[in-house]
Amino acid sequence: MRVLTVNAGSSSLKLRLLGPNDEVERSTDAEPGVDLEEVLRAWPAPEAVGHRVVHGGTRFTEPIVIDTGVRKELEDLTALAPLHQPKSLAGLDAVTAQLPEVPAVACFDTAFHTTIPQAAATYAVPGEWRERYAIRRYGFHGLSHAWCSARVARFTGARRIVTAHLGAGASLAAVLDGRSVDTTMGFTPLEGLVMATRSGSVDPGLVLWLEEHEGLSPREVAETLEKRSGLAALAGKADMREVLAAAGRGDAGAVLALDVYVHRLAAGIASMAAAAGGIEALAFTGGVGEHTPEIRARAAERLAFLGLAVDPARNDTNEGEITAAGAAVRTLVVPAREDLEIARGTRAALR
Repeated sequence: MRVLTVNAGSSSLKLRLLGPNDEVERSTDAEPGVDLEEVLRAWPAPEAVGHRVVHGGTRFTEPIVIDTGVRKELEDLTALAPLHQPKSLAGLDAVTAQLPEVPAVACFDTAFHTTIPQAAATYAVPGEWRERYAIRRYGFHGLSHAWCSARVARFTGARRIVTAHLGAGASLAAVLDGRSVDTTMGFTPLEGLVMATRSGSVDPGLVLWLEEHEGLSPREVAETLEKRSGLAALAGKADMREVLAAAGRGDAGAVLALDVYVHRLAAGIASMAAAAGGIEALAFTGGVGEHTPEIRARAAERLAFLGLAVDPARNDTNEGEITAAGAAVRTLVVPAREDLEIARGTRAALR
């Protein structure tokens, strides 16, 4: 089955056409204003369309064929992901308008994490809040974590795996026997690691203090934590390549940014190892995870007590195993292929 995968981002629509054997037949990032009809007319016709949808709430735990009712339910989840869900829906609507007769399937970033136990999913807040507002730790990047962990399991036979999706957004997952048992993102994608422009976890008391003592509105605080924090706040640059270059020149802000980033990353990996009952393999994926050997090396150095070590020569890669000789834990670099996970889910839903 030929599947068109659709990944709607903040400023582009990533389209990839996969053939029956998952070969890439066409690929493009459709920028704003592009004539989508013209693009798709020039491509072979897909037999199905798979959409990455950021939030599935507690309702959607696996890929599902989209109909009018499902589309409405996805829209109803916007309050849980106001920055991301509208983009997913906009991509869905744009492609459906061009391919109205082709079956479409929603594949969810949250679905992989619906298996995390209550101990990991539950916030210690009043039960009335948890029930009324569906407050829990949802986790995100599930399509990437699912693909990456499955690849590592097939390659190494490992049961206890920690996956590190490091990009503009970043999260970790603890995977035990193919199931997510913990992750660093929570009710929103803001929790957890330091990211390009997101703060990651901060003391909630800080947020309340800023609102009360500085008179900042919830919107102002949210905008700042989402778009003007993280690496951008510490180094003045959101792109990890630029941060590394600046740190290499001795820029104090960039040096601090890297130290904070690696500190949070190593602590998070150790936490995920605890959630999985140990660690047999660590996998890096995503733009930073795949292309930044220094980050991988620094994280592994901090985690030597867990049995991690990377070989400097092998670490100079964007795919493959980078484990040092004698290390107890295997370390790998796995290219992100959310499109393949979307295609797999799409075919399964249509079967």
